[in-house]
Amino acid sequence: METKALDHTELANQIIDVIVKEGMVDREKATLDATIESLDLKSIDIVMILTAIEEKFDVYIPMDGPFHEAKNIGDLIDAIAAYIIKEKN
Repeated sequence: METKALDHTELANQIIDVIVKEGMVDREKATLDATIESLDLKSIDIVMILTAIEEKFDVYIPMDGPFHEAKNIGDLIDAIAAYIIKEKN
């Protein structure tokens, strides 16, 4: 997949799609201010989501990055999108 042409908004939408699919979350509930707890995502769900994102974008996402500090889905998406853009440029 060519990610250099993707902007943050496109990446955010694709990451939300992965969260919805892998986390089995209703799309309407996957808002930027939703928390992991409010979506009832367990640690195994997070692992599956991150693995799917790694596969989709062909990147390795280190667990010691800013991702674990995300307070909501928007923070998580911002951190992941910035990392993908950095890795692909």
